[in-house]
Amino acid sequence: MNRRRSIILGILVLLLALSSGCGQKPQAAPNNGAGNAEANQGSVQVPDEATPQNSDSTQGADETNAPQQMTESIEVYFTDDQMLELSKESREISYPAKQDKYLAALKALQAPSNASQFSLWGKAEFHSADFKEGTVTVDLTLPDEARLGAGGEALALDALKNTLFQFDEVQAIDVLVDGSPVDTLMGHVELTHPLVRN
Repeated sequence: MNRRRSIILGILVLLLALSSGCGQKPQAAPNNGAGNAEANQGSVQVPDEATPQNSDSTQGADETNAPQQMTESIEVYFTDDQMLELSKESREISYPAKQDKYLAALKALQAPSNASQFSLWGKAEFHSADFKEGTVTVDLTLPDEARLGAGGEALALDALKNTLFQFDEVQAIDVLVDGSPVDTLMGHVELTHPLVRN
């Protein structure tokens, strides 16, 4: 009888040990940009993927072949950890071509330089921001961990609108999720297509 109990107990302990790791996905450390903010000192750069890098050329040749980076000072918007209101921060963005300016501005929304600020777009993945005839079409992916409550979603949309509408040429913003228009980004606030400047 004792032998049977010890075998059953051993099997239960073994099953418990094996099942304790099931269903758990490895989690990456959250990247809220606090560690990176001092390294880039408020500057966001969009790499020029179309220009191949020449590793065997001389330094003088690199300087003449390197694309001219354009820089611009903009305002980006974050919130506090309670998500009560937006606060703006001046940021300098760098981009290789004029059409990359909008994507650089959106990426600047992802990493506040102040540790007391919270990025509403920190976990979103911006794929593109194409400008055509006064409208910026933003294509993004929103993983589950990027979804916020109703108040956070409203603030996130306000931060996006405030950031992109500061450019005089932008009259409308069309937000797509994985290439398709959606009724709502995170399930709380209705999303019109396009969002127009007030």
